[in-house]
Amino acid sequence: MLTRYENFLQEFDKVLSDLFKQQSKYVKCKKGCSLCCEIGDYPFSYIEFSYLTRGYINLPPDKKSIVQQNIKKLVKQKKEFNGERFEHRCPFLINNECSVYSYRGIVCRTFGLGYYDDTKDCVKLPECVHSGLNYSEFYDSKSGTLSIDDVININLRIDRVLNSRLAQVYNFECGDIRPMLEWLEQK
Repeated sequence: MLTRYENFLQEFDKVLSDLFKQQSKYVKCKKGCSLCCEIGDYPFSYIEFSYLTRGYINLPPDKKSIVQQNIKKLVKQKKEFNGERFEHRCPFLINNECSVYSYRGIVCRTFGLGYYDDTKDCVKLPECVHSGLNYSEFYDSKSGTLSIDDVININLRIDRVLNSRLAQVYNFECGDIRPMLEWLEQK
């Protein structure tokens, strides 16, 4: 199953590469920027989490130790949290770099891109738009409007990607989608 998922990711990464090229005038992502990984709940399907686990297993012992410490700290913070949605720094982020980059999930692969969310009939932009980065030159925060010529017409929501025609070609079962920390708490 993971082999089929890995083959899907190779094709999906090609699609994303094309999207990043198409949106290059709006996207300012570069190595060392980790704003997308600083605050979120990081939805992962079961198969994505299984694949991420493979990446974790392959980490050198010192990085595994850091990730384990990060997870323990997050689990404790979540227990003390009283709000509705616990958002946090990704525990796999070490020195502003993803320690499991090749094994990252769909949400991580699509970070930085704007996309059309058909469930809410709106364009979703990355949070860094509010930090003067991606799409910020074309986004009016007061009115919430985006002024771009080319329409963003692909839906990059995790559930849509994992049920896309491309995913169906590889015939894998994605399983439940949950915040990453919920999967980590079960380990």
